[in-house]
Amino acid sequence: MQKIFKILFFGIFTISLVSCGSSRSKVITTKKEDNRTYSAKRPATSEKSEINISDKKVHNIISTAKSYEGTRYKYGGTTKRGMDCSGLIFTAFSEENIPIPRTSRAMSLEGERLYLKQVTPGDLLFFETNKNRKVINHVGLVVEVEREDIYFIHSSTSRGVIISSLSEPYWTGSFVMARRVL
Repeated sequence: MQKIFKILFFGIFTISLVSCGSSRSKVITTKKEDNRTYSAKRPATSEKSEINISDKKVHNIISTAKSYEGTRYKYGGTTKRGMDCSGLIFTAFSEENIPIPRTSRAMSLEGERLYLKQVTPGDLLFFETNKNRKVINHVGLVVEVEREDIYFIHSSTSRGVIISSLSEPYWTGSFVMARRVL
């Protein structure tokens, strides 16, 4: 089963290349004017109702996370008043009654590890943003996969909840792994 979602991005986006746990602020401004579509393919199961439930949960989790877009960063935050990276994921999954650990490091031990070519919307991306400490300290939720690019929503220390591209050099260099918990 395949669903197509269209997301339009117009204007100028300011994308922060800083995540929760990072100590240095790096900002990049890009201009994008295009239409993007992505295909949300999940592994097929034998029961059609399971596919529909899974797709609906993925859609709802992404929608919940996107509803926090623009929310400021707050360490330990899980509300519209402030949100950190793992708090965003924890809150989005909790809205669908899916238990998930509260920290990015603990989340990185859940589910199935994926190759990047297997990633679909709803999967989690994990990062090591502090080069002095080789530990996972940041997480993002995949919201769109377009050919060779993966877009994810996360909370950065300087810009709050935003959508970034894994192809940005900062994120490519900090990327550790992808996992599917659904």
